Amino acid sequence: MKKFGLSKDERIKSEKDFKLIYSAGKTAYSGNQKLKAVYIIEGNAGEGKIKIAAAVSKRAGNAVWRNRVKRLIRESFRLNKHLIDLNNKEEKFFVRIVFSPGNLSQIKNKLIKLVDIMPALTDLLKKINGSL
Repeated sequence: MKKFGLSKDERIKSEKDFKLIYSAGKTAYSGNQKLKAVYIIEGNAGEGKIKIAAAVSKRAGNAVWRNRVKRLIRESFRLNKHLIDLNNKEEKFFVRIVFSPGNLSQIKNKLIKLVDIMPALTDLLKKINGSL
């Protein structure tokens, strides 16, 4: 696995996984409330593994804006995934995370850039790493 890559094995795609995360997952908000993460941590996995998804509600904005936010979330995660240490103890963890905007919307933020998303996402990753 490349250090800064985001392969298909690192993405949540199945409806079963989404239902599991939303029903039994924990929720964390970034310090500035821009992003929200719903996540599940499973211990004693065969190898340390992380899977992510970006979900944006239709109420947040039009399709172009929503797709841009999802791309920025994935890019920000790709650059900062080293902040989660999956093999730091004797136990190996399998982490699934769904990122979504907290108080971001197209009405409040017409033009959104990577510098708007990255601090919030790094804050969330540090919070999730703290709960491992």
